[in-house]
Amino acid sequence: MRETLNYFSKLKIRGKKKFLKVGVIAGGISSEREISLKTGMEIYKSLLNSGYRAFFIDLKDDFCKKLEAIDLAFLALHGKYGENGTVQGLLELLKIPYTGSGVLASALAMDKIFSKKVFIHNHIPTPAYIEVNSSDGADLSGTISKVKSKFSFPVIVKPNKEGSTIGISIIENGAQLADGIRMALNYDSKILIEKFIEGKLLAVSIISRDPVALPIIEIKPKSGFYDYKSKYTKGLTEYIVPAHLERNICKYVTDLALKSHKSLQCSGISRVDLILGNDNTAYILEVNTMPGMTNTSLVPKAAEAAGISFDLLVEIILNFADLKVSLP
Repeated sequence: MRETLNYFSKLKIRGKKKFLKVGVIAGGISSEREISLKTGMEIYKSLLNSGYRAFFIDLKDDFCKKLEAIDLAFLALHGKYGENGTVQGLLELLKIPYTGSGVLASALAMDKIFSKKVFIHNHIPTPAYIEVNSSDGADLSGTISKVKSKFSFPVIVKPNKEGSTIGISIIENGAQLADGIRMALNYDSKILIEKFIEGKLLAVSIISRDPVALPIIEIKPKSGFYDYKSKYTKGLTEYIVPAHLERNICKYVTDLALKSHKSLQCSGISRVDLILGNDNTAYILEVNTMPGMTNTSLVPKAAEAAGISFDLLVEIILNFADLKVSLP
């Protein structure tokens, strides 16, 4: 990935930004609050280390008053009320430039079902699925029959708008399906039941306004399921970066990830999660517009493999902070 490093070594980080007040916005009230606080603190410390005038802002209670004191927002939020376009819309109205994707891209990426509809429209492979609403939960027998008629087990049950694998379960047989549906409905009024694809779990991190893909990571959880515990506990998951893929497969996966990023109109940073099936067909699972930046997170691992330090990665993301909507 020498060309990737060369690209960013020529990127001129705008010096004037070091005179601006950068607010790192993290925390919030979603189910991913604790991970967001960790992400935000790592970014905050990095900005201070690089000489920026940084402020840590927890997105709760009186955070709106704190926004008045900043010139730029570095978003480190995960989940609802932060990764779904709401805070981005507020910052647009306040005319405070911010990192990452805009309102529309954030909302689309957060909504797994709408993301899939965009992928399908753009001929991007994604696992087949069934949409289930909370009103359907009362008729579990009908939903279970529908699943059995369309898929063979196992299947994946997911809340529509949650991240960090919260509320997700692998269902091995029909007897487990009702419990999986009920659990997912605890987190969202709309869920999806998705065909299980056997293969390699991969992640492609994408940065810059003109999207550049970092080295592909293969994710191998020791438990066999990349759940919340495997994701955030050191030692429970093996990460292979760069992934051991043939050159033509690597290009195919990277190109598909970039196409997915662009199809949702993402900008600045994203992480595309996908499965490379045993038949070497890649299936896009989702696009994360505000991926984690903790010591176990994937984007920093991919950046390191490309020769980009954590501090430089943070500066690169900050460098593309802007307003996505032109307001009068």
